[in-house]
Amino acid sequence: MSKTSTKDYHLGFDLGGTKMLAVVYNAKFDAIGRNRMKTQGSLGTESVLTRLVENIDKALADAEIESTQLKSIGIGVPGTVNMHSGVVLGAVNLGWQNVAVAQILQDKYNCPVQLLNDVDAGVFGESQFGAGKEANNVLGVFPGTGIGGGAVLNGLIVTGSKQTAMEIGHIPVVPNGTRCGCGLQGCLETVASRLAIAGLAAQAAYRGSAPYLLEQVGTDISLIRSGVLAASVANGDTEIEAIIKRACKYLGKAIGAIATILSPDVVIIGGGLAEAMPELFTKHTRKAARKSVVPVLRDTFEIKIAELGDDASVLGAAVWGARSSKGN
Repeated sequence: MSKTSTKDYHLGFDLGGTKMLAVVYNAKFDAIGRNRMKTQGSLGTESVLTRLVENIDKALADAEIESTQLKSIGIGVPGTVNMHSGVVLGAVNLGWQNVAVAQILQDKYNCPVQLLNDVDAGVFGESQFGAGKEANNVLGVFPGTGIGGGAVLNGLIVTGSKQTAMEIGHIPVVPNGTRCGCGLQGCLETVASRLAIAGLAAQAAYRGSAPYLLEQVGTDISLIRSGVLAASVANGDTEIEAIIKRACKYLGKAIGAIATILSPDVVIIGGGLAEAMPELFTKHTRKAARKSVVPVLRDTFEIKIAELGDDASVLGAAVWGARSSKGN
């Protein structure tokens, strides 16, 4: 195997339901060029793939390098993927099924391409350069509209042989609870996602028990975002704080169960809600996790807030792509 050249360049791509981001990195994984575009998934698969290539080309232009200088591409996608075949098995937000993204990009750019789930990419990025960079085993939990999860054990992303794994959001935590979109009842997503929290917050505002929230955004759930919820807590809406503490209890319960199996060194909580209220989330999630994990592992892991923000997935994809292209 040849030594890594200082002129080696790697590209990371984060494909989201509403926006896409391409970043070019040098051999040290310093970002040297980037471009962001709207995904426009409603226009169909071919349109998104065309925009994906356009976005990569614009990022390369921003970095002032040619496509022939790329040594690898890593791309994170919001859905179920087969990391080995490079096929997106299903991505609801994009309307994709069985799309051979890796092969399409490999034919276009003539370099190795690695496909990942976007949360796996984000957890891997945090494990390499963020909150888990000193750890061997990292568990990531990302509450958002749903709840994404991923894990890195001894430097490798945990995945199934045919599709991605670690569907943390669909662990049942409430017996006979609300039916989840996946078909199960009482999934973690139904009680601890930002969407679930926003729904309960809207009800609290409607009842008059969250006056600050009611004054700021009313009861429109689409306006109850992470920053608004954090401001609500900071301005004395104790009912909203109680709703978030309850969500953290369920998050901790699920984390404790998974920690019993995986024995992580670090558990990373990401997403806008946790990042807007880091102390609240870490304190109450840690408390619940310690109660739920097998006692011998109670003091073996830390719970931290993600550090890389929006760049976690794109950086993780780039590093995974570069490493995989060398056969490591």
